[in-house]
Amino acid sequence: MESARVAPSSTIGVLVADSNQMQCQLLVSALRRRPEFRVRSCGVDMNVILGAIADFPVDVILMNADHPQLAGQDMANVRRLHLAHPHIAKVLVLGESSHDSVVNAFRSGVKGLFCFADYPFRLLCKCIQSVHQGQVWANSEQLQCLLETVTQVPSLRMVNARGITLLTPREEQVVALVADGLSNREVARELGLSEHTVKKYLFHIFDKLGISSRVELVLYAVNHGGARQAEWIAGGG
Repeated sequence: MESARVAPSSTIGVLVADSNQMQCQLLVSALRRRPEFRVRSCGVDMNVILGAIADFPVDVILMNADHPQLAGQDMANVRRLHLAHPHIAKVLVLGESSHDSVVNAFRSGVKGLFCFADYPFRLLCKCIQSVHQGQVWANSEQLQCLLETVTQVPSLRMVNARGITLLTPREEQVVALVADGLSNREVARELGLSEHTVKKYLFHIFDKLGISSRVELVLYAVNHGGARQAEWIAGGG
């Protein structure tokens, strides 16, 4: 008996964004053999992706993370895509991942990371179905990266007009916590320090930044740290 075809209304619209034509064609051909998917392809340029979304009902986007426009630290375009179409699940297909690339990808709105070097094609199909259902797709190592990041103390980087860093990593953490409204006692508890030590840090921070109060420190952090993303780093001395 012939198996029933999946109704169009229940299929998942998949957009493959990849500048490598051969790789893209192979992936699209493989996905089109699965009746649960409707598949289109395009390049990785954001304008091209946005145009494809306008012409085709997309539920999940597979993006080649090894392309220079998407690789490394710069996920700004992916973030803009997520803000424009938050209902579309994004999956990065990558060759290998680092701690920073994993964290930046999920911060940018990505719902899944997939590596063909580690997993077979059938798991990519499961990945697409999972993110379409609202789940997150990541392996245990990638999840560990996210957990480590969440448990670290935030840090606001302070630089002068010439881009020179003014504070030590620990002082940057103190600034971030004070800017979040924590008292000296709460900052001390968060960083595992004595309240007296926190007061000493604040004294040095005030001196370096040329300010004299917590209110001025918060305003300084807003004016000088707001243009950059807050970085999450482990505390230093």
